[in-house]
Amino acid sequence: MSPQRHPPDSPEEWLNRARSDLALARTRGQDIYLEDLCFHAQQAVEKAVKALLLRRGVEFPYVHDIAQLMTLLEEAGQQVSVSVREAERLTRFAVAIRYPGMLPPVTLEEYQESVAIATQAVRWAEGIVQGGGG
Repeated sequence: MSPQRHPPDSPEEWLNRARSDLALARTRGQDIYLEDLCFHAQQAVEKAVKALLLRRGVEFPYVHDIAQLMTLLEEAGQQVSVSVREAERLTRFAVAIRYPGMLPPVTLEEYQESVAIATQAVRWAEGIVQGGGG
């Protein structure tokens, strides 16, 4: 079942995309590289943070740097906990890891940690957007 669509500039639609990427990140299979799943974990966080930026009316650059996006979010008045800031570590999965030989293969532990970090960040963003917190 597909999620309910929202306008492309709505925080809810960006959260839908974040949840979709998170679901893809959890989809392990015989022919799927862990690096590709970690990319989707990174994308989940990136889109969740962009949902919060939209909620605050902040224009954001189309970049993959989670630290840069979280800094923009903090500058807009959103408190970001140290545990959520852990998601900045996923930025390394945005580009180079997706290409053969640029970085070492992802271990199972790194993959599991990445999915856990992304899950926490997406839940945090959902709580703010859906709960009106901030």
